[in-house]
Amino acid sequence: MLSDLKRILDQISRDKGIDRQLLVDAIEEAVMSAAKKKFGQRRELEARYNDEIGEVELFQFRNVVPEVEDEQTEISLTEALILDPEVQLGDELGSKMDSVADLGRIAAQSAKQVIIQKMKDAECNVIYELYKERKGDVVNGIVQRFERGNIIVNLGRTDAILPTKEQMPRKSYRQGDRIRALLLDVRESSRDPQLVLSRTSDEFLTKLFAMEVPEIAEGIVKIMGVSREPGTRAKIAVSSSASDVDPVGACVGMKGSRVQNVVQELQGEKIDIVPWSPDPARYVSNALSPAQVSLVVVDEEKKTLVVVVPDDQLSLAIGRQGQNVRLAAALLGWRIDVKSEQKYAKFNEEGFQSLLDVPGMDEKTAEALYDAGFNSAENLGQAEVASVLAELESLDENRVARLIAAAQKIAKTQAQEDSEDPASTGDQEQ
Repeated sequence: MLSDLKRILDQISRDKGIDRQLLVDAIEEAVMSAAKKKFGQRRELEARYNDEIGEVELFQFRNVVPEVEDEQTEISLTEALILDPEVQLGDELGSKMDSVADLGRIAAQSAKQVIIQKMKDAECNVIYELYKERKGDVVNGIVQRFERGNIIVNLGRTDAILPTKEQMPRKSYRQGDRIRALLLDVRESSRDPQLVLSRTSDEFLTKLFAMEVPEIAEGIVKIMGVSREPGTRAKIAVSSSASDVDPVGACVGMKGSRVQNVVQELQGEKIDIVPWSPDPARYVSNALSPAQVSLVVVDEEKKTLVVVVPDDQLSLAIGRQGQNVRLAAALLGWRIDVKSEQKYAKFNEEGFQSLLDVPGMDEKTAEALYDAGFNSAENLGQAEVASVLAELESLDENRVARLIAAAQKIAKTQAQEDSEDPASTGDQEQ
């Protein structure tokens, strides 16, 4: 196992980029581990690699005594003088053992295991040091193999893993395909894959634009926010520190060349580039583009925005399955409620608001009742359950009864308050 050791050390050090001394230390430790198993734990042993002869030498140290009582830790003066004529009683004498090459099959296997583990640890440290500063960079690799849905990507120096959740949907790869991804994580431990890649993170999109747009790399144009639904659509908000540089135009490029390069890398993911603004109302108007916005009501405390759009723009503002408004909300970090002009006008009417004040009422039910002619809490309180159900078959009979009862209670409370108010009876002193 230890033959041609010098050549093996040189080759591993060169091919794997591992410090040669780390390998020497690992081999010395491996030989010590094997020797302890063969000769016992009580012996004081030391393994030293001799680079001149390319072998590991094993030494044992024993105390020089007149008469040996423990062969593992003691040597007689008579035997010690043969090894060293100048030795004296009480000295500790080191002597080379001739059993390194014959440590036994089990001990040799143990030594091999230690060497392999040490080499893995050393290579793990090399990989970590090599890539730790590159975390967050875009890297290129080749698809090596597939493991339980994960893709193993060869980066040249080592392999990385592209987990299933970090892969673009509806995109398949074959062995040997070139792939570009963000280096999402660099782990120091070798138990799990050290290098983790991602093609779905927001940062990947940011880095792709930085690679395509010189103004971003130079710091003139800054990406202020990103929201993505990988594989389908994304929004990025951009601003410019130079008044003569249009941030959107810089990202789009001549005839859309820059953004198209990013879209192509992301397998056709549609990308909306919008101007960033510190004003939430202006920002959300930009973010909901191409829909036109008529009015924005801002609630700074609750971080909510009511966005009013023309009736014919409502579906455009919301987007297919709510995607457009969902991405806009993620981009701003605010809750966005989009309403048509007609619905917003209705929402602000006193009668509609009174319906919303009925306990147990939600906006959808209030709107249905309003459209059916029950356009105030007072009106609802005067209605019969059957008449409401006749207009709105989708409502539950028990729920309708509870809503009518609640509306009647509100009307009764209001009437009592009015009767107790002097101004309402005309008794207020002039």
